[in-house]
Amino acid sequence: MTLEIAVNSVASALAAQEGGASRVELCSALELGGLTPSPATIAMVRERLRIPVYVLIRPRAGDFLYNDLECEAMQRDIEYCAAQGCDGVVIGVLDADGHVDKARCRPLVDAAGKLGVTFHRAFDLTSAPGQALEDVIALGCERLLTSGGQATAPEGSASIRQWVLQAAGRIAIMPGAGVSAQNVAALKAATGADEFHASAKKALPSGMHWQPDGLRDMQGGEWRSEVEQVRALVAALAPSPPDQVRGRL
Repeated sequence: MTLEIAVNSVASALAAQEGGASRVELCSALELGGLTPSPATIAMVRERLRIPVYVLIRPRAGDFLYNDLECEAMQRDIEYCAAQGCDGVVIGVLDADGHVDKARCRPLVDAAGKLGVTFHRAFDLTSAPGQALEDVIALGCERLLTSGGQATAPEGSASIRQWVLQAAGRIAIMPGAGVSAQNVAALKAATGADEFHASAKKALPSGMHWQPDGLRDMQGGEWRSEVEQVRALVAALAPSPPDQVRGRL
């Protein structure tokens, strides 16, 4: 089983690694669904982690309909990730009708070169998911992150199962969104997937003693992946010991 943790900082990445994650998806602004992290953050995470690092390539919040300038920025970000020795990137571009925009995705995949490519949850906004899955496979992506078109992966488990069957091993289908140690085993059984995506994050309060009134939106703490949550996810995904399996027969 593979557990990918979405991390938003160097500290979160180190926590994911310590907790036993298989891989990290590095981003910024988790509260916005994730954006491309800074070059310094990418470099520092790559320097410090032993596990694979995939970088989210998303230039802004909102939809996944991008113009030429945004696509150029994404291509340059991918080239930077390759130069830094990252293991992969996470992309997704749609057209106005909710189809995978193969013409805009192709240069991004080409820029990745030997890097692995995950197609992210833009897929969940597609108008014809079955065809979209075939398009993602045709682009050469190795993995699809999806919540099954629902707010959370457990809610979308039936669709995820359908896409696992359709993919038939041609691409990994990775459930993500709302995945926790409490539901991941059931999600694994319901979908047949063998890769899972979670953030395992916890809200940390601000360490500031001085907090002026009227500016509360500028005084929050941070979200950070938590070692204990990652460990609990790893444990929940671990195969049952043989004696426990025999005991259930």
